[in-house]
Amino acid sequence: TVVRIAACPVIFIWALSLDPVAGFAAFVLFVIAAVTDLWDGYLARKNKQVTDVGKLLDPIADKLLLASTFGPIYIISHRAGVEWPLPFWGALPVWIMIVIFGREVLITVFRSYAARQGHVIAAGPAGKYKAFLQNLFGGGALLWYPLMAVARDRDWTGMWWSVWITFHEWWILVMLAVALFLTVYSMGVYLWNYRAMLLRSPGEA
Repeated sequence: TVVRIAACPVIFIWALSLDPVAGFAAFVLFVIAAVTDLWDGYLARKNKQVTDVGKLLDPIADKLLLASTFGPIYIISHRAGVEWPLPFWGALPVWIMIVIFGREVLITVFRSYAARQGHVIAAGPAGKYKAFLQNLFGGGALLWYPLMAVARDRDWTGMWWSVWITFHEWWILVMLAVALFLTVYSMGVYLWNYRAMLLRSPGEA
C-alpha cells in the first residue's frame, strides 16, 4: 500500500511527459502499482493481518492512484492540437471527472463521519470491482498516447497493427463505460448498506 502511494506522483509526472519513453514508464509503473492493490489485500487476508489502519490506507491509496491516472489523461486529452484523441470519448468529458471524483469525495466524507461514530468502513466488493475497472481503463488510456506516438514515428501498419488498434479502441470504450456504471452502483451500495448510520441523529449512540 505504501509503495502504491509513493508511486502515484511519479506516475502523474511521467504520464504528462511528451516523451514516449516516459509515457511507457508511467504505464509500467501504473501496472505495478495496480497489481499491489490486489496483492496487499491477498497477503493481509492470507496472513490474518487485516487492520483498521489498512482498511483506511487502502482506499486512500486507491484514490491517489485514480488521481494520478485520470488527472494526466484528462489534461493530455484536452491539450491543444492533441494528435490522438481517446477512442470514442475524444477529450475526456468533464462530467466523467465529476462522476468519478464526486463519488470518491462523497464516500470519503461518509467514511470520516463513520469513523467519528466508531465505525471503520472498509472497501466493499462493489468498490473493489469499480477500482479494478477504473484501473483497466486507466492503463489502456496511459498506454494509448505513447503507443500511438511510436506507431507514427515508426510508421506501423499492417493487419496485426489494425487488429491491435481495434482491440485497444474497444478496450478504452468498454472499460470506461463499465467503470462509470460501477462507480455509481458502488456508491449506492455504500449508502444503502449504511443507511441506518446516515439516518441516526448526531447525539444517538
